[in-house]
Amino acid sequence: MENNSKLVRIEGIVEEALPGLIFRVKIISNGETREVLGHPAGKMKLHRIRIIPGDRVSLEMPNVNDRRARIVRRL
Repeated sequence: MENNSKLVRIEGIVEEALPGLIFRVKIISNGETREVLGHPAGKMKLHRIRIIPGDRVSLEMPNVNDRRARIVRRL
């Protein structure tokens, strides 16, 4: 199993759905707004949880400065 203690959890808002189950997500960290690309985690695909623009989501990323993230939960 993966060691989840090194992953950063952050919340964001889905801005746009792109081809291939990729989503553009806007996050606000330290008062600064930026966009990352996110893809759904395996359990979200398994249970067919739909993500649409405007949804609030929880993301996991190795560090805060990455450009890619995994969407682990729809809020």
